[in-house]
Amino acid sequence: MSYQSRSSNHNENDDHHDNRRLYNPYQDLRVPAQTLYKLPTSPEYLFQEESIAQRRSWGENLTYYTGIGYLGGAVVGAGKGLVEGVKASEAGDTMKLRVNRILNASGHSGRTIGNRAGVIGLLYAGMESGMVKVRDADDIINSVVAGLATGALYKAAAGPRSAAVAGAIGGIAVGLAVTGKQISKGFCSRIFVQVKMD
Repeated sequence: MSYQSRSSNHNENDDHHDNRRLYNPYQDLRVPAQTLYKLPTSPEYLFQEESIAQRRSWGENLTYYTGIGYLGGAVVGAGKGLVEGVKASEAGDTMKLRVNRILNASGHSGRTIGNRAGVIGLLYAGMESGMVKVRDADDIINSVVAGLATGALYKAAAGPRSAAVAGAIGGIAVGLAVTGKQISKGFCSRIFVQVKMD
């Protein structure tokens, strides 16, 4: 029973209400705590069609390629800035000035290249997801066409010739990457089967 303070205008007729108890919503719940919070370990899908498709959604795709592009570009840019900062140091510089020059060059190059690579990843993810939606198929053609379109769209402001060259480079790069992934997948699975048989 909980303590309830009496008001100054308390009536003696209200004494039968003092025997009240507070409501506890968990008192009749006789389930062990381990089963209360037993969460599934496999993904849950709202529709059966979602569980059949073995690919990322467009939002996951967008986040993945943009993040990987930005992170990879930032690391490469920081490395480039490190080399530029070391080359730009002069003989009379103090250590503090050299470190400052390296940090400034690394930050500038990392930010610039990271942003460019992130935009390319964003364009590619949007193009690939759009191709999957339009064609209703998930194959290498979507990836190559998305690479072509991404390169062309990224360099569209530089003119049609630059856009065509960038599109060709993007399509070839994506085609090689997807083909290499398929070859490595097949190679790794053959090695796994051989190790398992031994």
